[in-house]
Amino acid sequence: MARIKVRQHVNPLSIIYQQPLIPPDWSAIYADLSAPIHLDIGSAGGRFLLELAQHERSWNYLGIEIRQALVVQANQIRDAASLGNLHYVFGNINTSLATLLASLPPGKLQRISIQYPDPCFKTKHVKRRVVQPALVNDIARFLPSGGEVFLQSDLEWVAQEMCDRFSENPAFHRTQSDWLEPNPLAIPTERETSTLKRGLPVHRAVWIRGRWEMGVGSWELGDKR
Repeated sequence: MARIKVRQHVNPLSIIYQQPLIPPDWSAIYADLSAPIHLDIGSAGGRFLLELAQHERSWNYLGIEIRQALVVQANQIRDAASLGNLHYVFGNINTSLATLLASLPPGKLQRISIQYPDPCFKTKHVKRRVVQPALVNDIARFLPSGGEVFLQSDLEWVAQEMCDRFSENPAFHRTQSDWLEPNPLAIPTERETSTLKRGLPVHRAVWIRGRWEMGVGSWELGDKR
């Protein structure tokens, strides 16, 4: 299937992106509702989750993306691959995250990834950035103890700013003070692959909901805890 062309950046504060998200019936989406859920915030074209869902089928994967055309195409590709553990929803994460998380099967959300978010370079566009205190608060409300948040960017200041927002919330603890190397996930994003091929660094961190203890929060795919 040919890739569609969409705007690379959108304004999440625009009125057209303020409509409420209506969650689907998850029992009609996932073949196994007992599986743990990995939520990818800003899933773009969905290739990362597509490969992850094929690689480890004992997890359910969910992507949320603000560009609706990408969501439609990603679900079409999912259907063609006959994957019962993958779904994408259209929505503005800064207005819809709490609604989405509240609708998920209780206790099943185990991992959240936020990768290469739009840096929104201009000072006047700071409010457009994905990781805001309100978003971190919503994650803290719904992510169970021991749940993981994976952050990465090829821009160190973006990765650091995301980490700063999580460090401000006492519900989260970082697994290590320096950047993670290598990627703890088995599948890289297309942006990560491109960045590493150019010899540039990727800045990664993992945050744990609740107190971090040795042996808690394994990043081995397939670990249902």
